[in-house]
Amino acid sequence: MANELFTYALIAAFAYLLGTIPFGLLLTRGAGLGDIRGIGSGNIGATNVLRTGRKGLAAATLLLDGGKGWLAVAWIKQYGHGGVALAALFVVLGHIFPLWLRFKGGKGVATGLGVFYALAWPVGAISCAAWLLTALLLRISSAAALVAYACAPLSAWYITHSWKITVLAALIAALVYWKHGANIRRLLAGTEPRIGKKASA
Repeated sequence: MANELFTYALIAAFAYLLGTIPFGLLLTRGAGLGDIRGIGSGNIGATNVLRTGRKGLAAATLLLDGGKGWLAVAWIKQYGHGGVALAALFVVLGHIFPLWLRFKGGKGVATGLGVFYALAWPVGAISCAAWLLTALLLRISSAAALVAYACAPLSAWYITHSWKITVLAALIAALVYWKHGANIRRLLAGTEPRIGKKASA
């Protein structure tokens, strides 16, 4: 029993620490753009990186943030261990609440999508397709994220018929929605900025 609890603790710690890697911050600093938290929304995710005008850096941030979500789950999943759900949740928590940045991280969108791909790739594919279609139609990243994460629990249940995966998708979606509180208010007010709008500072 003690060994099993220790294993679960290690899985949670591994996933959390992996999630805390702030790729957007590291890439923009490495490119000589300074601290991404000082421009635009102040977020460390790909959407705010795109506001620097560096599309390549934004794409790299998106892939790396998604990749750490996928890796945390896929690594545990290959061993058939019951800690997959724990890894999925904690890698997203690590991205949103990174110890190194005083628990002020990203919104979990790309990392969560990576998690969905590792849990059941069709769920990840549907969520990404929903994000892309909404982004193309509205040109608003937050709206695209909200639509994608509304689709995630529904597609998880429809595809997997697993209540565990469905509840996990719903929990991650709830975290993403919570982090988008200010965005939701701006969407309702019609003041949410569009994708690609450069930072004014």
